[in-house]
Amino acid sequence: METTVSILVGIGLAASVGFRVFVPLFGLSLAAHFGVIPLNESWEWIGSNTALLTLGIASIVEIIAYFIPFLDHLLDVITIPLATIAGTAVMVSTVANLDPTITWALAIIAGGGTATAIKTSTSTTRLASTGTTAGLANPLVSAVETGTSIGMSLLAIFIPILAILFVILIFWLLFIFFKLFKTKK
Repeated sequence: METTVSILVGIGLAASVGFRVFVPLFGLSLAAHFGVIPLNESWEWIGSNTALLTLGIASIVEIIAYFIPFLDHLLDVITIPLATIAGTAVMVSTVANLDPTITWALAIIAGGGTATAIKTSTSTTRLASTGTTAGLANPLVSAVETGTSIGMSLLAIFIPILAILFVILIFWLLFIFFKLFKTKK
């Protein structure tokens, strides 16, 4: 059961990374610091005071930067590979009681893959927002992404089964959105 829950937490946090890279890492750091989530031995540093401070500052800077026109697009380009790495990292750090080979395979596929799929979709959404509203709706898109990242992080940490259901809902909504967008062309 512990292994299953740790996988659900990892996937939920990886999905959250797709919306904001540092917010779920900061959430994981807080959870580890206060003993809410046990981490793999080699990842316990995430709960340190230094990591907590660094990830907290990075989260604030990231959130603010996404509300600045042009900078939001630049961040989208930069954060796609970062989201892949961070999604893999949160998965590796939370998965418990598995062989390292299976842990890393799961982390790369489920963690990195989930984060990348969502990050690519949010980048495409911002591009569509810029194209259709001349960027006027981008702050609204940024606010929704930030809120979703915070909400997903909280769900992943405290109610992992609900987080997975939310991840499935997000992927379904993205599928519907892009299917509708494609048919309008």
